[in-house]
Amino acid sequence: MNLYIEYFGIQHNIMLIYIKNALNPIIRINPLTICLLILFFSCNPSVKRKVTSRELKDHVVYLSSGSLEGRQTGTTADSIAAEYIKKQFEKIGLKPLIGDGFQRFKVTNKIVQGSGNLLMINDKKYSPGKDFLPFGFSADKSFESEVVFAGYGFSINNDSLKWNDYEGIDIYGKWVMILRADPESEKTISKFVPFSGDRDKALLAKDLGAGGILMVSGPASDPEDRFDPLSSYDHPLDIPVIRIKREIADIILSRSKTTVAELELKLNNTRRSSSFKTGTYANGISEIIREKSLTRNVVMILEGQDEKLKNEYVIMGAHFDHLGMGGAGSSSRAPDTIAVHHGADDNASGVSMMLELAEKFAKTKGSNKRSIIFIAFSAEEMGLLGSKYFVENPGIDLSKANVMINLDMIGRLHEDNSLQIGGIGTADRLRDIVLSLSDTLLVKHTFAEEGYGPSDHSSFYGKDIPVLFYSTGAHLDYHTPADTYEKLNYKAMVKISDLVFNVARELANSADRLQFRESGPKADVSRTMRRKGITLGIMPDFAGNVKNGLRADFVTPGKPAALGGMKKGDIITSIDGKQVNNIQDYMYRLNQLKHGQIITVEVLRDDKKVVLLIQL
Repeated sequence: MNLYIEYFGIQHNIMLIYIKNALNPIIRINPLTICLLILFFSCNPSVKRKVTSRELKDHVVYLSSGSLEGRQTGTTADSIAAEYIKKQFEKIGLKPLIGDGFQRFKVTNKIVQGSGNLLMINDKKYSPGKDFLPFGFSADKSFESEVVFAGYGFSINNDSLKWNDYEGIDIYGKWVMILRADPESEKTISKFVPFSGDRDKALLAKDLGAGGILMVSGPASDPEDRFDPLSSYDHPLDIPVIRIKREIADIILSRSKTTVAELELKLNNTRRSSSFKTGTYANGISEIIREKSLTRNVVMILEGQDEKLKNEYVIMGAHFDHLGMGGAGSSSRAPDTIAVHHGADDNASGVSMMLELAEKFAKTKGSNKRSIIFIAFSAEEMGLLGSKYFVENPGIDLSKANVMINLDMIGRLHEDNSLQIGGIGTADRLRDIVLSLSDTLLVKHTFAEEGYGPSDHSSFYGKDIPVLFYSTGAHLDYHTPADTYEKLNYKAMVKISDLVFNVARELANSADRLQFRESGPKADVSRTMRRKGITLGIMPDFAGNVKNGLRADFVTPGKPAALGGMKKGDIITSIDGKQVNNIQDYMYRLNQLKHGQIITVEVLRDDKKVVLLIQL
């Protein structure tokens, strides 16, 4: 007769115990037996505190409620959310890792141009916002000098690429005019990407003695020559850096009898530097107004139960910030809508699961020989600022970290039960550990080797720490007000939390440390934002679950793909007769297209080829 005991922990210490078997469905136990069994369960280290759907939902409902107004970094709601998370950690006995458990830091939450911006070329004054605009990383300074043209502003000397735009030209104490982008701006992946960032180019020119920098976009990289919104930078340079329109740059170049378009074409074709004095003088003033606010990570620790291993760490994290009320510049996918962006899946779901796993570890004896650090990150949506701040100011020796486990958007298990796990290649044995402790009947694993990704684990991977990134993936409500608590699959979250617990427990107890292995670049080497702005209006499968094609995980209503008949689950195999095997191919093909163009898109739908006619 196979017996098993169910143990139900109910609030106010009310406990019920039943024994079930095939012959007698329920046998009630006398009070003395109940007392003995309660004692057994209390003392037995194998008994684990369960994660429940109700408790997961309670956390998500609170964090995604309208009263928290989308948990925008630096707001009162941001502070309230942090206080809530800390109290939940304290209830289960966790202690602060740093100070009072809050790791405070400042972020720039708003940046606008000041009223003092000025640009004069040959004594003619031009209009800020129309003809020129300072960059967000520009200093509040004035400068006047001759303008020197320095190509793409490269100084590259490595095995695969050599290019020096500063050779043979004196830029000390002068305005330096630089082309933005690079000669391969049409490519999604390029060897130039690590050198083509605006701030990186400006920093290099400053280091070489430039007194000020003028940047201009060529027609090949930016046909529309439209100013980008000012972006927040917490570390501005100490010289003025100004973006100018092409027609202004052409005025500066007029004495040299050339234009931006001609110079861009020449540089792209010859792949050789072309730098010179323009003979034109410029007088400029840059003024940026930065509004800063205080925010904080919540950083708590569950001390390890082994005298030796407790000085090593497993780190588990989830970000709690979101987009506030949305609006322009917020990265909302509904930029014209001002409304609470609840962020239930992104990322109240990850915080909720982390809180429940922390309680399970705290109440499970023998669960962690190593210490476990639990971190709720702020400012993830602003560019992983919270996790970046932590890894630079950890309060521990990061070399003692065995692994970092990141939970982000973990609440919407799809119909195919597919759970995405990134970073699986960042340590030897990591894939084997995850597979050996996972029930593949509960979920289908989709693995990604790379340690870099669009969430907080990337900050740790950059410090040579193995990482695991758990997510159930993107959906149509992502970064919109429609990401609400009732749409989460809490039963599936319980299953996933069991899988994460098993892996984290193994990594917190194993006598052997993981050995870090580099798996993919430590920074994004692909162009995720295309300047031309061409889009089909789909959410692609970034994990690459499909070979020889790109799956549309969602198709946005009213966008070109939907209007052309594309459906969720369609696998794109070609665009205008050109093969698409993966996300890189897809992005590259889009870069070749123009607004208003009519294209053919071949897709596989239920193993049948369908050709769609789509107008961009």
